Amino acid sequence: MKTVDVIVPVYKPDEKLQKLIARLHRQSYPVQRIILINTEQSYFDSFFADTHFLEQYDDLLIRHIAAEEFDHGGTRRLGVSLSDADYFICMTDDAVPVDDKLVEELLKPMLEGKAAAAYARQLPGKDATLTERYSRYFNYPPKPVIKSAEDIPVMGIKTFFCSNVCAAYDRRVYDRIGGFEEHMIFNEDMVNARHFLDAGEKIAYVPTARVIHSHHYSNWQQLQRNFDLGVSQAQFPEVFGGISSSSEGVKMIKNMAGYLLRNGQALQIPGMIVNSGFKYMGYQLGKHYKKLPGWVIRKVTMNLNYWKHEA
Repeated sequence: MKTVDVIVPVYKPDEKLQKLIARLHRQSYPVQRIILINTEQSYFDSFFADTHFLEQYDDLLIRHIAAEEFDHGGTRRLGVSLSDADYFICMTDDAVPVDDKLVEELLKPMLEGKAAAAYARQLPGKDATLTERYSRYFNYPPKPVIKSAEDIPVMGIKTFFCSNVCAAYDRRVYDRIGGFEEHMIFNEDMVNARHFLDAGEKIAYVPTARVIHSHHYSNWQQLQRNFDLGVSQAQFPEVFGGISSSSEGVKMIKNMAGYLLRNGQALQIPGMIVNSGFKYMGYQLGKHYKKLPGWVIRKVTMNLNYWKHEA
């Protein structure tokens, strides 16, 4: 049987991380090792103090790093370097498997030789807003897809969409293409996925592999998140150059407005439009970050430590 490790960057852990670890131990396809790359040990120790939760498991590998060491690409790269498995799965610490079939379903297209990477479907949490629920459905529909570089002219940026909230990779291909970029503010998953496609590999979207994952971002947090997104795209023109992502955003806004109307929530449409405006503003600022003074960048970024390394 091919081996698989799960790599999870952790920051300020909570009950979701406990659920994630517990459910990974109940998978129909066994996980060899769970590698936790934790930022700031004090938060980790405080949460698990006076509990025996971690003592239940002998397959956890925990590495602590300082806040200034965290990097979206470099931290995951570190996690992979600690793994010797045939396949590895990157997850975030707030993604919770729906059932015991997550790993089995996620690995299936790779074990069958149909793809070299695969990502899971994200379902909204019980407390997710109506707009967040639609956002999850729009980005993670029920239909499976296998994507190659040949799909870029038609699918555009969605071709190399492969979210590290829950994504699996063939280690041999990962090593061949050079792995995650060492220093990235955001979007390490899409850049890595584009490298897979450029190497002639395919990426599978597997909706039968499911995790619960959704956010409650304010308008300002959406601006910050999309600023970092825009920066990442500006820094990798060889990946994103000539491929617009704004058309997907416009499509989602139109569809979401219809969804709200159908659900009798027309009064939420103005707020949704304002929220979308914050996203677009952040994205455009990020795309043109080189023209911004440092104090503005530090104000609008979600990853302040990244810019300390850029100085």
